[in-house]
Amino acid sequence: MAWIKMVEPEEATGELRAEYEAAVQRAGKVFNILKVQSLNPPALHASMRMYLAAMKGPSGLSRVEREMLGTVVSWANDCFY
Repeated sequence: MAWIKMVEPEEATGELRAEYEAAVQRAGKVFNILKVQSLNPPALHASMRMYLAAMKGPSGLSRVEREMLGTVVSWANDCFY
């Protein structure tokens, strides 16, 4: 199994701390998908901007439809969503 160093929320500083605080505001916690990007806060920030644009930005799909697509694609890829 692969292992990736992750910065935990209580250890985060600067830009990473800001990203983690935003995550807690959105979801109530910092999920591992964010923590695995913690060694590169600018990449984490860009990843979150893309996610938020795809999930909450203008679209012909409803939020429920977007979540359903995310769930189905994750299931097809044998990933937990």
